[in-house]
Amino acid sequence: MIKNNYKPSEAKSYVEQVGKDVADQELALRVYTSRIIGQNPDLVMHGGGNTSIKVERKDLFGNTKQVIHVKGSGWDLDTIQAPGLPGLWLDPLRELRNLDKLSDEDMVNVQRANLLDSSAPNPSVETLLHAFLPHKFVDHTHATPFLILANLPNAEEVCKEIFGSRLGVVPYIMPGFALAKKAAEVYDQDPSVEGLMLLGHGHFAFGETAEESYNQIISHTQTVADYFNLKKPTALNVKSSHKSHEVLPVIRGLIAEMIGPNAAMPIIDVRNGPEEMEFLKRADLDSLSERGTASPDHVIRIKGRPLVLRKSIWEQGSSAIKGALKDYENEYKAMFERQAAKAAQPKTILPPDPKTIWMEGVGLLGLGSNFKAASIAGDLVVQNARVRSVGEDAGGFYPISEKDLFDCEYWSLEQAKLGKGKAPAFQGKVVMVTGGSGTIGFETANAFASLGAQCFLIDLNQENLGAALEKLGKGHFGKALDVTDPKAAKEAITSVIETYGGLDILVSNAGSAQSGSMIDMTSSSVRKAFELNFFSHYEFAKEAANLIKLQSRGGQILFNISKQAVNPGKNFGAYGMPKATTFFMMRQLALELGGDGIRVNGVNADRIRSGLLTDNFIAERANARGISEDKYMAGNLLNAEVKASHVAEAFVSLAQAERTTGHVMTVDGGNIEASLR
Repeated sequence: MIKNNYKPSEAKSYVEQVGKDVADQELALRVYTSRIIGQNPDLVMHGGGNTSIKVERKDLFGNTKQVIHVKGSGWDLDTIQAPGLPGLWLDPLRELRNLDKLSDEDMVNVQRANLLDSSAPNPSVETLLHAFLPHKFVDHTHATPFLILANLPNAEEVCKEIFGSRLGVVPYIMPGFALAKKAAEVYDQDPSVEGLMLLGHGHFAFGETAEESYNQIISHTQTVADYFNLKKPTALNVKSSHKSHEVLPVIRGLIAEMIGPNAAMPIIDVRNGPEEMEFLKRADLDSLSERGTASPDHVIRIKGRPLVLRKSIWEQGSSAIKGALKDYENEYKAMFERQAAKAAQPKTILPPDPKTIWMEGVGLLGLGSNFKAASIAGDLVVQNARVRSVGEDAGGFYPISEKDLFDCEYWSLEQAKLGKGKAPAFQGKVVMVTGGSGTIGFETANAFASLGAQCFLIDLNQENLGAALEKLGKGHFGKALDVTDPKAAKEAITSVIETYGGLDILVSNAGSAQSGSMIDMTSSSVRKAFELNFFSHYEFAKEAANLIKLQSRGGQILFNISKQAVNPGKNFGAYGMPKATTFFMMRQLALELGGDGIRVNGVNADRIRSGLLTDNFIAERANARGISEDKYMAGNLLNAEVKASHVAEAFVSLAQAERTTGHVMTVDGGNIEASLR
């Protein structure tokens, strides 16, 4: 289950890249083994681990001193680089062990005061634990097998059964100074141990070389996996089609309502592989849901418990789901009141919405403010389900107490990991763009994505679609469809629900220009033009509107119309007529959907270099007028070429215009004949 991925040739290449400085070479090895630890989600998942190395460096006066490099906040082990392991002078940190107590604030201050680079990220909250251990390399993981072991009611006995005296056992203490002191004491009692198991928390291993420490991590973890008969890695990202397409959008809307009147709807990531669906059939599901998280640090991302949503509830619809959410909210607030009263410092309650849902008949759901957060919650809900089920069947899943979970959830040092910056304008918004890999479609998607939106592209060509999605980056998806297919709109809506849980904005952009005089064109050509430039827009708008209504939070439909809708061009009647009809439909839909909070607007653009206006076409038109291509493209009142990015800006502007509907924004550099003003 836990494969050893150490390759001497790879380790050597890391060393060769950093020059001849010994400390830098050792740090390079630390980077390498940190990465191969982080790349296995059954060892660490989403910040759930840290690594360190102790080296010698010279200070400004030329004195040789010991330095500890330890994982910094904001870096993930799987992609970490040397700057993600900030260096600290080691001796002052070790002196702290002589203190009887040290507040979190003072600990952070001392650590920052001893950074070699004052601009470096905050070192891990477990820096002192790494510092107090004598070993050159120290690795800490929250491995799935160890989480099963560490949460057993008799974890210490089972650990000794598995390892004998090879691992020291540390009682649960919240990360920080007290835990560091206790772990060091346990080590000092038997310096021959190969590692430490932290009850309710995880695993430490160490060695004098990067390979030795890494090998201990792998060996110990595989030994525990063998004990629990875990033969396969935890299956993350296993998704299949489901039949809850009308329920997830309802859940999105109700959770946003639960958070507040102006709250964005969450992204929903569904995990419903065979293991997840089998887990949801357990008779002890309710009991397991109330026990806490597999690892203390999970609580800041997925709260202390999931919402269990039975099929008998969600099948009843919105009212019953709302009732289940209200019960969850009341229980969360009651927990907060119980524990906040005992806290040494005043606490402010966090939003009470669930971050994971165990949805009977559908799967395990991760929820977040964007796709990354939802995906993290999705990974953690899957890992938690496995830890709970295997642990319960092996003797019991009994993690840390409600008080300890509360202390972690409301611990300022853990909260800092989540970041407190202002959210991007479209965070949490799902935007579907038809014709998404075309020039205008891609620029529009890119503009929304740059402001935090999750984009779902629809395009005819799979290869072009794949290239566009690769440019957009992680968290954006799409589907290859012919928008004129009668089933395309419904397929697209189904896919976007299965990907994100719902939809906020439709940019109905797909289109193509057919040229030729009206009396010479065949009826079939005109009908084909209408299928693409009107009926596809109609079908997508209809399906999107019905979905957005389910969410009860409003939304937007944006059409790429064209100046042809109001200013006919010679031999472009077959293009202009359906565009004019789409123009009228935009206004009609604005009239009919306003009461549902759905705004409907459009963009009229002209002379954009795209699939509609090819280089050959531009050259032909410019030549016919006896002018240069640049002058032809700048043939407007502003004497400036209009680009696809300007059209994208118009779509974004309309999406942000909260009190605008039934409006067309002209993006043509100025064309009086096409003016609507």
